[in-house]
Amino acid sequence: MARYEHLPIYKQAMDVAVHLEKVVAGFSRYHKYSLGSDLRQKSRDIVAQIIRANAEHDKAPALRALRGQLDELLILIRLGKEVQAFKSFAAYQFTVEQVASVCRQNEGWLRSVTAEPGAQRPRGPEAGRRRRRSDAETGRPTRAD
Repeated sequence: MARYEHLPIYKQAMDVAVHLEKVVAGFSRYHKYSLGSDLRQKSRDIVAQIIRANAEHDKAPALRALRGQLDELLILIRLGKEVQAFKSFAAYQFTVEQVASVCRQNEGWLRSVTAEPGAQRPRGPEAGRRRRRSDAETGRPTRAD
């Protein structure tokens, strides 16, 4: 079995799960046993999916499934905000930021496993800039100054 404790995404997802356990404890009884239960279960499912993805040889399908689970968790969190289940906006904001961090890490991991072998992505400040097309390439007439 592959080691997963060292993965930053695992650590972050575990922090989210622990945080949600604590936050849900502060929900009202009505939300604690309905929405809170869903939040807690989905956060545990996400941790388990990270462990499964790390163990797979072809990680891309598992990481795409993780993407879907993270989206579902964000929807549940937003629903919790709308029904005012969170005690404070700060608790909601912190939760969303932590889940967004896990989402970014998942996307980076997915990008790294789906990149073509041997193909290097350009690095540096010029990597993200598009090459400007000359007037001759675009077919526009040149200005006579």
